[in-house]
Amino acid sequence: MRVFIAVDLPREAINYIEELQKLIGKQNLFTGKFTEPENLHLTLKFLGEIDAEKVSEIQEKLKTIEFPAFEAELGEVGAFSKKFIKIIWIKLEGKITLLQEKIDEALSELFAKENRFMSHITIARVKNVKDKRILLSYIKTMKTQKIKFKVDKFFLKKSELKSEGPVYEDLESYELS
Repeated sequence: MRVFIAVDLPREAINYIEELQKLIGKQNLFTGKFTEPENLHLTLKFLGEIDAEKVSEIQEKLKTIEFPAFEAELGEVGAFSKKFIKIIWIKLEGKITLLQEKIDEALSELFAKENRFMSHITIARVKNVKDKRILLSYIKTMKTQKIKFKVDKFFLKKSELKSEGPVYEDLESYELS
């Protein structure tokens, strides 16, 4: 099964991101797909295709993580990559990187360390851009509200790819202290 570790977002943050998606969509600067509200999350570590036995090992290792709950907030909007824009994202600020490093540490015997982690939530997947410069300029000038919320757990999730888009299912949740 296809598995990843993530932080879910509260309804207030999801509603706000939906508003940003509408604003970006109204500009008609690219073709592509906005992330569905039910699929908005922050991926801490993508684990790929793994079997049930390895999932059990992962679950045991994730149970050993001790990390305090913390406050996070939505930050700036940006894009990957500047040359060929494929993803539009919103940054999630807070102790996310420290939590991600703890997860990396706990899973170090099973998976390689994450070298390019950037705390972001994918809000759109871009297929074609009419004018890259205009799109980048627009998202750079977007002013975002600092929506704050408590991160008190993370999830091990399964992703099933379907023709209408991915469907995520929680395999287990892990409370932060």
